[in-house]
Amino acid sequence: MLRIEDISKTFFPGTINEKRALQHLNLHLKPGDFVTVIGGNGAGKSTMLNSVAGVFPIDSGRIIIDGEDLTKQAEHKRAKYIGRVFQDPMLGTAAGMMIEENLAIASRRGKTPGLGWSFNEAEHDRYVELLKELDLGLENRMTAKVGLLSGGQRQALTLLMATLKKPKLLLLDEHTAALDPKTAEKVLTLTDKIVSRDNLTTLMITHNMRDALRFGNRLIMLHNGRVIIDVEGEEKKHLQIPDLLKMFEKASGDAMTSDRLLLG
Repeated sequence: MLRIEDISKTFFPGTINEKRALQHLNLHLKPGDFVTVIGGNGAGKSTMLNSVAGVFPIDSGRIIIDGEDLTKQAEHKRAKYIGRVFQDPMLGTAAGMMIEENLAIASRRGKTPGLGWSFNEAEHDRYVELLKELDLGLENRMTAKVGLLSGGQRQALTLLMATLKKPKLLLLDEHTAALDPKTAEKVLTLTDKIVSRDNLTTLMITHNMRDALRFGNRLIMLHNGRVIIDVEGEEKKHLQIPDLLKMFEKASGDAMTSDRLLLG
């Protein structure tokens, strides 16, 4: 479903601030893979997701989704293939628009805007049923401005919007990092439910090793812009945090020193 082939990305090349963020990175995801992504600060996690999403061009390599080579396509043209939830709950929604208007926009992802973009009663009823699944009471606030929602409510809504059209690929960039623990757990549980139900091919970045081990069928670790650990299935199910740390030290030759990752 997703093929990242030998991609590299260097920021500020030839300057004192040069940063080799991705170095000949390769990653292939099968349809339905739910992959958690971990690594220390600067490992290349967000750069990888931004490269797949088309936020910036890569220096070399190819990015293929569902057999389509999207390497040269702009970010807005990749939107019909990709759903994304950001770390910041303020991103991914239109704060000044109503909940139902945001859902209507999400349901038309990848389509050209036109006069037929208004939504009807049937769509309204569908949105109500979808919002009920969130168990946040949002189905009773359809005309409320999204900017008035709490961070958790907004992130849950963003997740619903990102998956409304069942994208070929779902990108989750630390989408619970800005939430309190209780709300984060609720959003993660909802994420797991939606991904499993719709069999969505998913990449989820997290700094929390426990969450990386709890969710998904596959785990990868990045270091210096490369994948150095890739485990799945039964092997992943039986892993514990000490096992993961030992694997990292063996693969990288370094000790894991990211406090944020260790304490997550």
